[in-house]
Amino acid sequence: MLTMKDIVRDPDPMLRTKVAEVEDIDEETVSELKEMREYLVNSQDPEASEKYGLRPGVGLAAPQVGLNKRMLAIYMEGDEGEVLHDYMLINPKVKSHSVTETYLPGGEGCLSVDEEIPGLVHRYQRIRVTATDIHGEPVEVKAKGMLAVVLQHELDHLDGIMFYDRIDDELPMEPKNGATPVE
Repeated sequence: MLTMKDIVRDPDPMLRTKVAEVEDIDEETVSELKEMREYLVNSQDPEASEKYGLRPGVGLAAPQVGLNKRMLAIYMEGDEGEVLHDYMLINPKVKSHSVTETYLPGGEGCLSVDEEIPGLVHRYQRIRVTATDIHGEPVEVKAKGMLAVVLQHELDHLDGIMFYDRIDDELPMEPKNGATPVE
């Protein structure tokens, strides 16, 4: 089981690595991706989170657990505990995105970054991603709103980009023209 001790922390060079495509979806790769997802599930469960000292997260990319593989997990629950989004994606690629942008009004956080870094991170409002699932089947994810933000945050990790790289140094809290907050 992954815990916070397994999360690679900034400024570890692994977080600045553009990671490699997964060539073979073997048992080890599937197991690693399932563990990443399990961390997210446990981190959102108040009992498990407290018991194991887990910081809550909704997305996790392989470099954040020290793996040089293009894969990520996203797990998001709603207010009633219902599963809203549950993805384990291998070799995800952006197929298209909107011109319009969005942002989280309170800024973004990251399991690999221990301090809060204020500032708005502008992301595409809608994004379409193709990937392979753990069974080797092609999948397509059409995302908007919070899911689009989380997906882009995790995709950035696969290319060695941190969320704070996207904060405007001059006007960190200023929304770009036309950008709207995530609802």
